Amino acid sequence: MAFHDCFSLDYSGNPRPGDLIEVFRSGYQHWALYLGDGYVVNIVPLEDGTPASFTSAKSIFSSKAMVKMQLLKDVVGDDTYRINNKYDEAYPPLPVEEVVQRSEFVIGREVAYNILVNNCEHFVTLLRYGEGVSEQTSRAMTTIGFVIAAAGAFSFLGLFPRGRQQKNY
Repeated sequence: MAFHDCFSLDYSGNPRPGDLIEVFRSGYQHWALYLGDGYVVNIVPLEDGTPASFTSAKSIFSSKAMVKMQLLKDVVGDDTYRINNKYDEAYPPLPVEEVVQRSEFVIGREVAYNILVNNCEHFVTLLRYGEGVSEQTSRAMTTIGFVIAAAGAFSFLGLFPRGRQQKNY
């Protein structure tokens, strides 16, 4: 991974404690919060009480996650990442000392997890801003709503076939 691929243009340089780290996985982004000295805090969905791989389909249905402190390089692996404090204009960040203290308090704890309403992005934004926000899931929910509405409209307009009708002879 090339150094210049790691960071956004808006937040160039090394991450600072309290920065949001966006990791680009296949099909989605994973989020972590930088603590300093190469470490981040993030959540890992649990499968049957053990940490699940984010590539596992079962992690989508997990209802619990473990808060972990890990090296940034281990969380990123072969993926790319950037510093992305994208909500700073809408939500003023809490003081860095408070963000780090809040993060350290939850390390090693099991927390509720739901891919749509309580995921890794919600978790780190709650630590940084005091409010859990996820643009990623908002977009997904909008798309799901649009697809459902379109299917309903097509069905209402008779654009979807209703199945075979029996002929009575």
